[in-house]
Amino acid sequence: MKNFQQVDDNGYYGQFGGAYIPEVLYKTVENLKQQYLPIIQSESFLQEFHQLLSDYVGRPSPLYHARRMSEKYGCKLYLKREDLNHTGAHKINNAIGQVLLAKRMGKTRIIAETGAGQHGVATATVCALMNLPCRVYMGALDVQRQHVNVERMRMLGAEVFPVESGNKTLKDATNEAIRDWCCHPKDTFYIIGSTVGPHPYPDMVARLQSVISAEIKWQLLEKEGRNWPDYLMACVGGGSNAAGAMFHYLNDERVRLVLAEAGGLGVDTPQTAASMQIGTVGILHGSRIKVMQTEDGQIVEPYSISAGLDYPGAGPIHCNLYETGRAQVVPVNDDEALQAAFELTRLEGIIPALESSHALALLPKMHFRKDDIVVLNLSGRGDKDLETYLSHKEEIDYGKI
Repeated sequence: MKNFQQVDDNGYYGQFGGAYIPEVLYKTVENLKQQYLPIIQSESFLQEFHQLLSDYVGRPSPLYHARRMSEKYGCKLYLKREDLNHTGAHKINNAIGQVLLAKRMGKTRIIAETGAGQHGVATATVCALMNLPCRVYMGALDVQRQHVNVERMRMLGAEVFPVESGNKTLKDATNEAIRDWCCHPKDTFYIIGSTVGPHPYPDMVARLQSVISAEIKWQLLEKEGRNWPDYLMACVGGGSNAAGAMFHYLNDERVRLVLAEAGGLGVDTPQTAASMQIGTVGILHGSRIKVMQTEDGQIVEPYSISAGLDYPGAGPIHCNLYETGRAQVVPVNDDEALQAAFELTRLEGIIPALESSHALALLPKMHFRKDDIVVLNLSGRGDKDLETYLSHKEEIDYGKI
C-alpha cells in the first residue's frame, strides 16, 4: 500500500512538492533539510517540546462529544478542541516546535507570514517566551480585518509589517517574507505556518502538528474502545491543521478523510479560493502544487471570507491526497461557513473560527450512518472573527438551526 505519510528524498508527495528556491537560499534550505529530523526526533527536543505543549499550550486538547450536533446529523460527532489551546488555535504547536529548532540551529532572528493572524500571534508568543526578535508579514487587507490579532502581536513585542502589494492577503505576505529571508539567510529562521513552501517545510510542519492525531488515537480508544474514526474532517487552506489531524491516519483506509476548502462566492465565480477544485499544477512559494493561475502562469488572486483560507494553492500533501483519491475535498462557500458557525454556537455553545466553520459546513453535505464515529478538527476559536459574524448575522437562517 502507498505510504501517504512519507515524503521522498527530493521532497515530493507523488508529483507534488520539491524545493524550488533562489540560489541565495540553497545553502540555508539544504542545511535545514539535513538538520530538522535529527533535531526534532532527539530526546532533548522532544522532552522540551512536549513539556511546553503540556504546561504552556494546555495539551492535550479535549476530544469533545458534541451531542446536539450528533443528534442533528445522525452520527457520533467528536470535536477536537484545538480552539482551547493557548493563543486560540493549532498554530501554537508548530510555532513552538520551529522556534526550538531555530534556537538549536543557532538562528537569532525570526520571521513569519500570517493571514488570519493566528500563526502570527503564535509565533510572536513563542518569540516573547524565548526572547527572540520577531517580524510578521501580513497583507494590508488582513491587517484591517484582523486588527485584534495585529494588536496582540504588537503587544507581544513583534513587528507587524503590512504588505501593500497584490491582493494584500496571505500570498503577498508570504512573498515578502521570502524576500526578507533571501536578504538575511545567515541569522534568520523563517517559520512557515502551514504545510506549504519548499521541502522540508511541509513534512516538518506536518510532523510538529501530528500531536493532534496522536492524541485523537488514544482519546478515541479511551472513549470508544477503538482508536480510529470512520470519518476525519478538517478545513484546508495551506493545510497544517488538516495535516496534523490526519497524520497518523493517512495510511489507514478504514478512515475516510474529508477536507473543506474555501469556495468563496462559488467555484464557478472569480471570487473563490478552491485551488484543488479549479487549480492547475504550478510552482508557488518554492513548491510544486495545484495553483490558481492563468494559462500563462500568472497567479489568480484568491478570495474567501476567511483570512486564513484565501491562499491560491494547497500544500503538496493535500494535493497528492486529492489527486490519488485518498481524501475527498469539498468546496464550502462563505454563506455555508457562516451558517455553520452560528449553528455550532447555538447548539453547542462554541464560537468557532471562520476557518473551522468551513469544516463544520461539511456536515450537512454528508450521509452518515447512526453508528459512524466522526472526528472534526475544530482548529481555532472565533474571537478574531466576531466582527465578521456580527456584520452577517442578518443573513443567517435560524430556522435551519
